[in-house]
Amino acid sequence: MDVKEQIEQLVAKIAGDGELKALFQKDPVKAVEKVLGKDLPDDLVEKVVSGVKAKLAADKLSGAADALKKLF
Repeated sequence: MDVKEQIEQLVAKIAGDGELKALFQKDPVKAVEKVLGKDLPDDLVEKVVSGVKAKLAADKLSGAADALKKLF
């Protein structure tokens, strides 16, 4: 399993689904396992959750930066 690829897929699904996004904010491990449809080893799921959190935060910052650029 390519962790980076899984993170990209998870980010796309979580960002596009409000209910799933709320679940991810409440219980990220459960949300990740729900999307993937399987139970992952703890060490792997923690890496995936951390990657998804980082990617979602980066996407949010990128969107804010783009909005600021439009002002100038």
